[in-house]
Parts: sequence; structure tokens; C-alpha cells
Amino acid sequence: MLVNVNVSFMRQEQKMSAGRPLPSTPKPMHHWKGSGDVTIAGDSWGDEAGPLVLLQHGGGQTRHAWKGTGQTLAAAGYHAVAFDARGHGDSDWAPDGVYGQDTMVADLVAVIAALGNRRPVLVGASMGGGTSLVAVGEDHVDATALVLVDIAPTIDPEGVEKIAAFMNQRPEGFDDLDQVADAIASYQPHRARPRKLDGLAKNVRLGEDGRYYWHWDPKFRTGERNLEQRTRRLEACARNLTLPTLLVRGGLSDILSEEGAQRFLELCPHSAYVNVAGAAHMVAGDRNDIFGAAVVDFLTQAVPVKGTPLQPPHQPNPPQRASSKDLLDVP
Repeated sequence: MLVNVNVSFMRQEQKMSAGRPLPSTPKPMHHWKGSGDVTIAGDSWGDEAGPLVLLQHGGGQTRHAWKGTGQTLAAAGYHAVAFDARGHGDSDWAPDGVYGQDTMVADLVAVIAALGNRRPVLVGASMGGGTSLVAVGEDHVDATALVLVDIAPTIDPEGVEKIAAFMNQRPEGFDDLDQVADAIASYQPHRARPRKLDGLAKNVRLGEDGRYYWHWDPKFRTGERNLEQRTRRLEACARNLTLPTLLVRGGLSDILSEEGAQRFLELCPHSAYVNVAGAAHMVAGDRNDIFGAAVVDFLTQAVPVKGTPLQPPHQPNPPQRASSKDLLDVP
């Protein structure tokens, strides 16, 4: 059963945000308590009785990136839930400015608890994929299956820098939605620039100064990242995987190369693999038709709607973290 948190502080205007959502921005269907004093916003599709599929977006994205996938999963009989990571979209900004991987995993665990502690399929793109991989590989979550979308332990540093440059541009804000569209088009040249700008409203907030700002907390970009430590941690997680796993790569990706994908398959030899031609890093947005079909085909075998998941249940037993540093994952 979907549980909506209903306490006063969670219905108040966020203490820290980029500004006001634009009128055309869809309101969240649900709110849940995340880790600490943070409210997580989410949407859902499909019959609640169907197998639960949790969709986690990448850095700088929102739950809206999963709308098409959520509808596809719902049509196949699954109960899809997508939520905004803390500091993104309609979820709260972290009061302490902490957006590390451990904190993201703690939010995921809290959302699962709010959904009745049902065993989920975890689907994660980029940052959301890293969160999912740690959640399963370090046994924080008893998942039924794992889908990693254009992310793996070994990634291309140049692609990471490209995302960082996009997210760091225009800290002073944009004059209008045309400038927002130009910025997105320059980052995604393989996509046609949108003729209608209404769809961009969910990506920005309107500041008190009348300028448009990205929806995410700038502190998300300034936290400490360490690619070498990230690679070591995620490789260890990949080696620990026993559940049905699918890796999906965008054929045009500048984040996950074919070599990086093959390295993951060496670490997790039972994983299935799909390379989506014509898609870049944001695979679901570029080719949702192919992506959705691939995920449904995979889940039909691993987590059948009317059957029993291939992966038997167990009691999670996460290890004690040796380091107190909560490092940020890639966007």
C-alpha cells in the first residue's frame, strides 16, 4: 500500500529551495519521509498489487524522467514508483547539505519502508544506478532484481566532466525558458530542440528575482567526489550481486563506454546486457520505447507479475562502513 506522510512541516514550503515551481509543473502524487528531516516526493503508476519497481533518476534529473517507463511498466502489470532524490525536484533540500551515496541509500531504505517494506525491483540511472548498486551490493535492500541504466563501476571521466560543466553553468540563473532550452540543447545535440517550452517548467524554479534557476540544490555539485574510491566500492558491490541483473547502455553514451560495460559483465557474469543504439546517457528519455520493452522482457522472466521472483528473500545485513566520509556519486 502506498503511504503518504502527512505531517505539518512536510506540507510547508521548503525551507531551502531554488524558488517557486512554475504553474505548469506537475505536483507530486505522494510524499514520504526520507532519512533524517527530509521529505521525498514521488509519483506512481499501475496496480499496487503488482510487483514493486522503484525508479531512481540521475543527478540533475527528476522523477519526471521516468514517466514513460512508469506507464510502460504499469501496462505490463507492475507497480512503478519514481521519486525525486533529496535536493532535486520536489523533494526537500538537505538541511546539512549532505548528498553522499550513503545518505541516498538511507533515503531509498526509508522509501521502501514507507511502501510497506515490499521487496522491490531497483531501476537506477546514473546516480540512481550507483545508489541501487550499493543498496544491493552491500545488502541494505532485499531486492528482487536490479537494472542499471548507463552506469557501472568504470566510467569515462571526460563524460563526468561534461555533466558537471552542464550543471554548473548559469549559477546566476536564466532570463527565460528560451535560455534554458538553449542550455539543454547544447548538452544534448542529438535531440531536437523543443518547440514548446512548457515541458521545461519542471526542470527549473522561479526565483524571487524573476530569474529561472535549476531545480537542484547547488550544494549537490560542491560535495566531495572521488572516482577511484567510487570505482573500488562499486566493483566490490558488483562482485557481490547474486540477483537477476540487467545492464542497459546507451550506444552514444559518453559516460559508460563499451569497455566499461564489458568490465561490469566480468564482475557480474550472470548479468544480462542491452546496448540501445541511438541513445546517449539518458537512455530512457532518448529511446523509451526500446528501453521500456527491454526492462519488461527482463522482468517477465526475473519477477513475473503472477509468479514468484527468481531471487529468494533474505534478511538484509549491511556491513559497518569503514570510512565516515559520505562521498557523492557521479551525477
